[in-house]
Amino acid sequence: MRKFSGFAVVREAMRAHKGWAEQWNTPEPRKQYDVIIVGAGGHGLATAYYLAKEFGITNVAVLEKGWLGGGNTGRNTTIIRSNYLYDESAGIYNHALKLWEGLSQELNYNVMFSQRGVMMLAHNVHDVQVSKRHVHANRLNGVDNEWLTPQQVKDYCPPINIGKSVRYPIVGAALQRRGGVARHDAVAWGYARAAADMGVHIIQNCEVKGINRGSDGAVTGVETTRGTINAKKVGVVAAGHTSVLMEMAGVQMPLESFPLQALVSEPVKPILPCVVMSSSVHAYISQSDKGELVIGAGTDQYASYSQTGSMHILTDTLEAICEVFPIFSRMKMMRSWGGIVDVTPDRSPILAKTPVSGLFVNCGWGTGGFKATPGSGNVFAHTIAKDEPHKINAGFTLERFRNGRLIDEAAAAAVAH
Repeated sequence: MRKFSGFAVVREAMRAHKGWAEQWNTPEPRKQYDVIIVGAGGHGLATAYYLAKEFGITNVAVLEKGWLGGGNTGRNTTIIRSNYLYDESAGIYNHALKLWEGLSQELNYNVMFSQRGVMMLAHNVHDVQVSKRHVHANRLNGVDNEWLTPQQVKDYCPPINIGKSVRYPIVGAALQRRGGVARHDAVAWGYARAAADMGVHIIQNCEVKGINRGSDGAVTGVETTRGTINAKKVGVVAAGHTSVLMEMAGVQMPLESFPLQALVSEPVKPILPCVVMSSSVHAYISQSDKGELVIGAGTDQYASYSQTGSMHILTDTLEAICEVFPIFSRMKMMRSWGGIVDVTPDRSPILAKTPVSGLFVNCGWGTGGFKATPGSGNVFAHTIAKDEPHKINAGFTLERFRNGRLIDEAAAAAVAH
């Protein structure tokens, strides 16, 4: 198996889109901005875009220690869905999905959003009960989801083996037809271009080394490798490293960081018409527009900032894929990579103000960050601009870990991706 780092994957994509990073010159930071966003991934760039578009706040700096889209945005498996169980989760993810549906037109940039459907397989009685509970809960929240029989599963996705003699027999599935995939790095590029056109500064190679606070305790700006940059509001949107950044301001976060791996196969002609997920064998797979099978694994069992992860996780994932799709057993895997995900105790995000005046945080998405990108940026921009949460993210506060009002999506998300 050839193995490339996540950065190499992003570099390949950047070469394919030759000259993108040079389409604007990284500006010299001003001494004073209205808002600083730390992190030029999908969520950070979306936040900057909606600050400019929805609230007219264009004196914004998006600071990135590397290059835009070079973190988890370039390391995910592109899956988009909103079929989560609890009200708060369904609200934020369905808000995002609605924005996804018009995002290419909104940004005038093709993010390659393909609503090919996301199918979540059931292999036993427990899976059936859990999946049907999801279907009913989703419908009550206005989220599309439907139950399929084994034959309907086969009709929708012909490569699946629904035979009775397989190790994990397929007894049904839940299908969200509005779900699908998008081009991960194109989302970052689209938001970056649209935000930059409205005057937002995207400052790459600018690592934040400290968060400054005044005598009253409020945020005054940040210290970076390119000097001091001042602002009355700072939003931290840096997946995997949020705890480190927030500690600079004296704020402790209920987060752990874990490696999360994925891999792709050699390219083949179109064969997989939808996204397929299975919680029992923990496998999820789709096919990219280049023909590669995109396969996602689970998080490693240990906390780490490593962007590699354990080989047994990949091995277990490939075994699961071959169980569900015997037709893929002779496929060659071309490359694998890893990202770092922030995980909260209830496996749900934090989109909120912090105890420090002027400091806001967007983190804890675990493995669900990419699919939430437009919705997350939209409501986080509202929270920063209005200094209060949007009704959609009102439940995703830091205080819930003190008062016990958790959104325990960990046990409800079927597969946590």
